Amino acid sequence: MWRFQTEVVRNMKKYRDKLGISQNKLSKMAEVTLHTITKIESGATLDPRIETLRKITGALNVGVDDLLK
Repeated sequence: MWRFQTEVVRNMKKYRDKLGISQNKLSKMAEVTLHTITKIESGATLDPRIETLRKITGALNVGVDDLLK
């Protein structure tokens, strides 16, 4: 797994857990499919679209750069 991808996966889960929401709830809040969330968090998606990351970070109330730290 690329470092970028590892950071995104780890941080998505961290911020989702901090909010106490499921992948399904995040998908609804971000207006992306559950399949998309699952693929990103499992590492199956190597390069999520920036627009997808923006939707997810908006739902998590963090910046895109927070996923990359």
